[in-house]
Amino acid sequence: MVSVTFVTAKGEKILAQAQPGQRLLEVGQNIGMPLEGTCEGQMACSTCHVVVAPDWFDRLAPAVDDEEDMLDLAAGVTRTSRLSCQIEVSEALDGLVVHIPAEARDMQGR
Repeated sequence: MVSVTFVTAKGEKILAQAQPGQRLLEVGQNIGMPLEGTCEGQMACSTCHVVVAPDWFDRLAPAVDDEEDMLDLAAGVTRTSRLSCQIEVSEALDGLVVHIPAEARDMQGR
């Protein structure tokens, strides 16, 4: 199992356990994070946008051009923003920390 910490827009830290090979989107949805994932991981939306903690960002595989294009449409994008549907959990990411942007909560009316 791989540990992932999600930090909510209110600063609450929620620990999740993931299987290697799972997408971060699924991991977050399983614990109730407001990650919509409207396009079901097809990179046709930005509703699964997360902000990766800076010390973890460079450990991820680089974003492809299509992901970068979708991030251009997301609210609250930062230098370490990624689409959670494009992050595959691996043992090398044990301890990963990602932040849920405040805008994610607003999109779902939460």
